[in-house]
Amino acid sequence: MGVQHVDVDRCETWTRYRAGLCDGCHAHCCTMPVEVRLPDLVRLGLVDPFEAEHEAPKQIARRLEKAGRVDHFNFKHGIFTLARRANGDCLYLDAVTRRCTVYEKRPDTCRKHPQVGPRPGHCPYGPRQAR
Repeated sequence: MGVQHVDVDRCETWTRYRAGLCDGCHAHCCTMPVEVRLPDLVRLGLVDPFEAEHEAPKQIARRLEKAGRVDHFNFKHGIFTLARRANGDCLYLDAVTRRCTVYEKRPDTCRKHPQVGPRPGHCPYGPRQAR
């Protein structure tokens, strides 16, 4: 059986997660939309704690959209979607190392993946390509 191509949009192509899998991965999970809440934005340093407490989330979203940091804001659920690069990568993914540049401050969505997500316990693993 040949190597199956991973498609982040098709969970049936995902691999069951196991410890150490990320070490050799191309970081396909970091090409999926990242939904965050206000505390994540504060932790990332995109929103000041005072602003988070006193400014309407819709106004914060408008500012972050103009700054190119947020693509979308779901007002009903208070969920922001982080902007991505043109190739689909997360803004915080290093293009060369394929590692998170804000790992210690990463959003809860990233902290909980792959235990929580479209297919719990699985991830869109894809081996790193030799350069």
